[in-house]
Amino acid sequence: MRVIALTGGIGSGKSLAAQYFAELGAFVIDADQLSREAIERGSKGFDEVVSIFGDAILLNGEINRKALAESIFKDPILKSKLEAIVHPFVKKKFEFAVSSLKDNEVLVYEIPLLVETKSQDRFDLVITVESEYENRVERLRSRGMQKSEIDARIASQATRPEREEVADFLIENNGNEDELLRQVENIWDSINDTL
Repeated sequence: MRVIALTGGIGSGKSLAAQYFAELGAFVIDADQLSREAIERGSKGFDEVVSIFGDAILLNGEINRKALAESIFKDPILKSKLEAIVHPFVKKKFEFAVSSLKDNEVLVYEIPLLVETKSQDRFDLVITVESEYENRVERLRSRGMQKSEIDARIASQATRPEREEVADFLIENNGNEDELLRQVENIWDSINDTL
C-alpha cells in the first residue's frame, strides 16, 4: 500500500488531479472536506465554533465558511482555536483511512497545507500540482473570489519552491485538462510499477 500526499497552492488544480487519481483507482480523501465535516451542523465541532465565534458566524443555521475564513485570516489566535477543533478530527479520520487500506491499495490525500503543517513525513510520496500565477487567478476568479482575496490567500501559503523541495513528483498544470490527465496517468503508472 502507498499513502501519497497531493498538494499545491490555491487554484493550482489539485482537486481535478485528485479526481483523475480516483478515476484511475486511488482511494482519495480531501483534507478540506474532512475539515468541513469537523464543524458541520450537529457535530461537537459546530458547537465549539459557535461558542468561540458567536452567532454572527451563522447563516441560515449553518456556519458561514466565508465569514469564518475571513475571521481566522485576520486573527492568528482565532485561527489557532479553530485548528484545535478541526485538526484532531481530521487526523483521526485520516489515520482510520490509512489503517483500513489493503496491501496494494493507494491512498491519495489532497492536503493543501502540507508544507505549512510540516506533514510531509507522514507520507510515502508527495506530489505537488503547480500552475502559473495568471492561471491560478483566472481559476479562482471563476469561483467568485476577488483579486485582493486571491493575492492574500496565495501570500499566506507556502511558496512553489517550498512545495517542490518536499515533492517526489511535480505536475505542471498550465495546459488543458487532457495534458493534466496525461501527467496524472504517468505518475500513476510510476507508482504502480513500484508497488
